[in-house]
Amino acid sequence: MIKVVRGNPTPEELAAALAVVRARAAAADAAPDGGPAVPEAWADPARLAASRVPAPGPKSWGRTYWPA
Repeated sequence: MIKVVRGNPTPEELAAALAVVRARAAAADAAPDGGPAVPEAWADPARLAASRVPAPGPKSWGRTYWPA
């Protein structure tokens, strides 16, 4: 049920709003429910660490900011 709370829409405006609501509801019903959504590739934190960084060895603190 849709109720107009404010304003005075014309019948054309009300029909357009109702068409949008019905289209969204139909799209939501047609969407497959395959469980939780898989995150997009750009949001995957693993892409930032493409390869594992080796653990630091002895005296690695001295080579941190100095060229070899």
